[in-house]
Amino acid sequence: MMSKTGPNKRKQKLTEFIDSPDYSRRRWQWFIAVLMTMVAFDLLVEFLVDKEHAVFAWEQLPGWTALFGFLFCLLIIFVVRFLGYFCGLKQGEDYYDDE
Repeated sequence: MMSKTGPNKRKQKLTEFIDSPDYSRRRWQWFIAVLMTMVAFDLLVEFLVDKEHAVFAWEQLPGWTALFGFLFCLLIIFVVRFLGYFCGLKQGEDYYDDE
């Protein structure tokens, strides 16, 4: 039979890891480690894919798809921020407060 303290203890440790400023360096290290693993995997896959049928010259560059995706992700973020701030889509923090 499983005790009830097990999951609660894990939840408490996870909450402490996320909320505590003492773990900010460790969180950053984990983030960098995961990011570098993803980049290494992308570069590995990049060299395994056949590119002799590429239409444009830049499609043959190693890492092009990752760079393309990253740049358009940034573009989406900036467009959404522009729409929110300058086109009036963003509401104030007290929008739903009762008056």
